[in-house]
Amino acid sequence: MPDMPTVPFGPHRVSRLIIGGNPFSGNSHYSPALNEEMADYFTADRIVRTLLRCQSLGMRTVQTRADRHLMRVLREYRNAGGTMDWIAQTASELADLEGNVRQIAAQGAIGAYHHGSRTDRLWAEGRIDDVLPLLQCMRDEGLQVGVGTHIPEVIDYIEERGWDVDFYMACLYNLNRKPRDGAIVAGGMAGEQDLFHDEDREAMARRILATDKTVLAFKLLAANRKTATPADRREAFRWAFAHIKPGDAVVVGMFPKYGDQVRENVGYTLEFGAV
Repeated sequence: MPDMPTVPFGPHRVSRLIIGGNPFSGNSHYSPALNEEMADYFTADRIVRTLLRCQSLGMRTVQTRADRHLMRVLREYRNAGGTMDWIAQTASELADLEGNVRQIAAQGAIGAYHHGSRTDRLWAEGRIDDVLPLLQCMRDEGLQVGVGTHIPEVIDYIEERGWDVDFYMACLYNLNRKPRDGAIVAGGMAGEQDLFHDEDREAMARRILATDKTVLAFKLLAANRKTATPADRREAFRWAFAHIKPGDAVVVGMFPKYGDQVRENVGYTLEFGAV
């Protein structure tokens, strides 16, 4: 198998395919039934085995939320021989987010980003600048600094004001056309009400291509809505890599209960993501 393509991430290099952590938390953005199935399937041992499978096929980066459960599981992964670098999402349910950032740095992450649903809620409330102190904390801790969002205009705002950020975690679909908190933060595990409109991909792709900052694009499979056939999945990967920059990467959650999604997604990345 060819080597997995990589791109710069500050002083590091990340694989163009990064495994995302939403399924590990039972967060499918699809349905309560799938949430429960993911939560039941992903014991700590299965998460570790999934990460080791990713590593064995050339992936070198994992992205998860920085809650106590997943930080513990990542420790178990390291103890089992895991070497992938970690990019962390702040855990918005915590009262002390700066403390969370310090934990992230202490756990050896290479980068952190402000949780996208919280970013978008602050945007809707006209308080987006409240994000800045947490970004400064990330910088002070020596992390690569990022902002997550589902709303293209948030990237416009940050770019126009020259915020000190290194990367964006950008959703290809605007789940926050209607104000919402992340499912885990809000205490709900639904998903059917999340909005996935293909025209949103075009709007976000324009921002991704316009910024010289690294972008980690996610939800390319529309949270299971573009997975009916291998042809659908292949086309979703093709579209995503065709609409991001050569220095960008994609983040994809994987649920290998019924098949080897890791190998399949690595194959699509090798086909379309070569730099």
